[in-house]
Amino acid sequence: MLRRSADHDRRDYDLGALTAAGGSGGVAQGNLLRDFAEAVVALDRPAIAAAGVRIRAALDDAAFADVAGVAAVFEALDRVADATGIPLETAKAEDTAGFRAEIGIDRFAAAGEKGRVA
Repeated sequence: MLRRSADHDRRDYDLGALTAAGGSGGVAQGNLLRDFAEAVVALDRPAIAAAGVRIRAALDDAAFADVAGVAAVFEALDRVADATGIPLETAKAEDTAGFRAEIGIDRFAAAGEKGRVA
């Protein structure tokens, strides 16, 4: 979605920086958003709470609610896809190969052999 937003807004985001420590990728408060997302994926409750405090301080409660909602939806969709064995379609794998390589997503455990497309 960020890639499409960048195209629409004619902005250039460094998507690889989103997975790098300290990087924001050119996204406003991207480092805070990345820290929150990583805490959610790791199921690290203290880190989730700490990231939430930082997001609220930098933005506001409504923004934190949006961030938490987006994280919840992505987490749920991924779990449903994994649980039901939904494979990544060949066309999508081909279309996203460069993007996935840029952000290093294929290295994550969730992209295990069942879900990985060579």
